Amino acid sequence: MTVSTLTGSLLVATPLLDEPPFRRSVILLLDHDDDGALGVVVNRAADLSVDQVLPNWSSAVDEPGVLFMGGPVGTDSALAVAEVIDTTDPPGWRECFGRIGLIDLDVPPALLEGAITRMRIFAGYAGWSSGQLEGEIAEGAWYVVESHPEDVFGHDPDTLWRRVLRRQNDQMAYLATYPDDPTLN
Repeated sequence: MTVSTLTGSLLVATPLLDEPPFRRSVILLLDHDDDGALGVVVNRAADLSVDQVLPNWSSAVDEPGVLFMGGPVGTDSALAVAEVIDTTDPPGWRECFGRIGLIDLDVPPALLEGAITRMRIFAGYAGWSSGQLEGEIAEGAWYVVESHPEDVFGHDPDTLWRRVLRRQNDQMAYLATYPDDPTLN
């Protein structure tokens, strides 16, 4: 089986996916191939500042300067997603798509000074085995849409689910007004 890559796309939870931790989540796919997929939930800011967990990196992350809950897998580890300037491939950076990639948090932050334009740190990630994500998409759990860098690094992650849906040019845009609890509608 050969999978067309969805790397760089957003997975937007449909209203059918109503269970935590993925209810109304927006996931940036960092890797997707025949072996499976890996992404991070980009709209779940934690109540824990980066300074409390990784103080050396606190000046490198974008506002709101907190750790993000990247998903239910490996929550005791951290992934740093960064956008780098066009003219450099800094040490400890692995491209995922375009100028978006992962930063090795073991690299001294000083080595990356001036190379990172934006960065977020995620506790954990979302992962799928071979064919699992494709099955969930076919079942109607996820919409697959184009990502924009501001989706990952924007200052208002709490409204991201609605904003991503609203910008779509089809019936998905109507779902941006889907009530939190449809039984109260």
